Amino acid sequence: MEEKVLTAKDIPWRYPLCFNNECADKDRCMHYQAWLLTPKERDCGAAVYPTAWEEGQCRCFQEKKLVKRAWGFTHIYDNVPKHLRPEARQYMRALFGGGNGPYYRVHNGERMLSPQKQEEVLKIIASYGSIEGIEFDHYVTEWNF
Repeated sequence: MEEKVLTAKDIPWRYPLCFNNECADKDRCMHYQAWLLTPKERDCGAAVYPTAWEEGQCRCFQEKKLVKRAWGFTHIYDNVPKHLRPEARQYMRALFGGGNGPYYRVHNGERMLSPQKQEEVLKIIASYGSIEGIEFDHYVTEWNF
């Protein structure tokens, strides 16, 4: 994975911040690292509550890591037999919440797929044909928020 520096502009607007200086995982946690990068002028917002931290473990821990997100389905159905493509598309639309809107937002890059969603998409396609050589149209490496 490429080397990338986390900056304040990478942090989603409503991402919960953590202020727990006692946490042993603070150097690896996105919530704490987001707080360190938050402008001092910010007075309020979402937070990880102290109740999330029990016996040295945080239920809200989010590892600071980069992930490969994807979007675009131009060639995703290439190995699916033509007569099964409508059915495969129907299952894909259901995966994204039904209807065409969410499906086309992912196809056009307005939304991106997490690595887990990419696996789910490929699992659907694999049930209709081979996934050998199948890729999404675009990939980008981003922080895992």
